[in-house]
Amino acid sequence: MNYRPLGDTGINISEVSLGTWAIGGAWGKTNDDESLRSLEYAIDKGVNFFDTADVYGDGHSEELLAKATKGKEDKVFIATKFCRAGDIHSQENYTYDAVRTYCEASLKRLNREAIDLYQIHCPPFEILKDGKVFEVLDRLQKEGKIRHYGVSVETVEEGLFCLENPNVKALQVIFNIFRQKPLEELFPKAKEKEVGILVRLPLASGLLTGKFTDTHTFEEDDHRHFNENGEAFNVGETFAGLGFQKGVELSNQLRWIEDGRTSMATASLRWILDQKEISCVIPGFKNQRQIEQNLSALHEKSFSTEELERLSQFYNEKVKDFIRGPY
Repeated sequence: MNYRPLGDTGINISEVSLGTWAIGGAWGKTNDDESLRSLEYAIDKGVNFFDTADVYGDGHSEELLAKATKGKEDKVFIATKFCRAGDIHSQENYTYDAVRTYCEASLKRLNREAIDLYQIHCPPFEILKDGKVFEVLDRLQKEGKIRHYGVSVETVEEGLFCLENPNVKALQVIFNIFRQKPLEELFPKAKEKEVGILVRLPLASGLLTGKFTDTHTFEEDDHRHFNENGEAFNVGETFAGLGFQKGVELSNQLRWIEDGRTSMATASLRWILDQKEISCVIPGFKNQRQIEQNLSALHEKSFSTEELERLSQFYNEKVKDFIRGPY
């Protein structure tokens, strides 16, 4: 395993870390025993950073992480998120009392004394611009309930705004071969400010595994079934904002990235790891086999200058005009 600094927090995290949305729920059927075995396997392989949220399975993924990391709290770091269990548009959702309640509930489920990284979970831009929520997080930090805080954002504009707050230590962003916009301004600015970058949806909800055909169907409780067009939450969180049919068409045009590499999925992760501004990538998983595949990206060959230019051209000419929603 390779480790990278999480901004200027003093924490070094595994460059391939893991997200736990899938084992909490909303990605089809899950199995807790399999999830716990997979978490234990990941930790044994050197993964020391996990991303979760209080709404992943209504806190279930936090409870799983508590079991998997018991006795390892000083070696395995956890980032969790808050706000989406309430009305994200209401100022009352971000008051000290409300956020403290969210925080203490997560701490109880995680069975920890402090949260390593506490993130606002994709709030409306108006909430960020108001700024009061940052004062609340400063207060919780002084009380010792959280060690550091950050923001999970939907757009580059939101990310750039958050970088102006010196106490924001990490940004979580959607970034993959289909979503390259952060490369232009956000990543260089984050590096300059020494702010960590966590990359979510690195495989565009599975599109970049290359395993789907345009006739594939998803289970009813899978967000790829019920949120393809943003019916339940931001459209960018599903297939990186692309419609499924278009996403399959575009992924088929990327088969060449497998040449000399293990798979489209590991190649896609390697492309992200080749961006030195990022702290880690957080692919999801539901079993040990998927973790093994994610970790194998560490050993893939890096992309050449010519390949990088080809992927940049692909994004600009064939992808970006089809991404829906603000990004």
